[in-house]
Amino acid sequence: MMVEFNARKPEWLTVPSYFSESATVVKKLMRKASLHTVCESAACPNIGECFKKRSAAFLILGDVCTRGCTFCNVTKGKLPLPPPNPKEPKDLANTVMELNLSHVVITSVTRDDLPDGGAGQFARCIKEIRNLNQNISIEVLTPDFKNKVGALEEVLTARPTVFNHNIETVKRLYPEVRKGADYDFSLSVLAKTKDLAPFIYTKSGFMLGLGEEKAEVLALMRDLRRAKVEILTIGQYLRPSLKHHEVARYVPPAEFAAYKELALDMGFKAVSSSPLTRSSHNAGEILSGLAK
Repeated sequence: MMVEFNARKPEWLTVPSYFSESATVVKKLMRKASLHTVCESAACPNIGECFKKRSAAFLILGDVCTRGCTFCNVTKGKLPLPPPNPKEPKDLANTVMELNLSHVVITSVTRDDLPDGGAGQFARCIKEIRNLNQNISIEVLTPDFKNKVGALEEVLTARPTVFNHNIETVKRLYPEVRKGADYDFSLSVLAKTKDLAPFIYTKSGFMLGLGEEKAEVLALMRDLRRAKVEILTIGQYLRPSLKHHEVARYVPPAEFAAYKELALDMGFKAVSSSPLTRSSHNAGEILSGLAK
């Protein structure tokens, strides 16, 4: 049974308010450099916590997506969209330095309109950060670059520390939840990444509460392991608006904990699984734990 949009959320999804000078600083820096964050565009529930720590996940290639996934709060737009901003990589790198980040997460809207899907902009952002500081770990969370020959290779050649591509949900729900994407193709992106660049950590994540069954979740996790994914994130789907996919149920923390244990038993090296887990949340801490 679907949960009503205005139904009261369970207490474990209550997020404390974080009003801080640091959050104001982060927002001012982003606006000053004309940069976007997925924290804001995707209405992440952890935004206050991350901004308070002067941390953010950068959203490149604009803030308008060419696809219409029904779970996502990022704005969907019509073509033509503006070309990549040539200043964005350097402005992003300078902002990383101002925030004194030791781990950077760079993601993007899906840009099916671009010949390379935006892969070149990912590579340029990595290069500009490394030009300023070789010691920063860099995590990219990319779209699938579907039908863009050489796009994945261009990103990997720039040598990010972590390559993340989210599987998002079980195979059965793809036609209604991830329109324009393909479950098997997303798995192939992750598998190909590990084959081409075994020294790069691979990561993926998915949501619970969209209507999936336990057997489907276990099958999904096994598929990710067969693709040699090392880091896994599992979080609760929260409906951004009435226009988005309904919440089937709010999954209790104990179920998330159980999935974490099952995932570790399957061979994942690091797993973050909780109602408020998001792909970029505490990404640096997860990587640090993995490296020990």
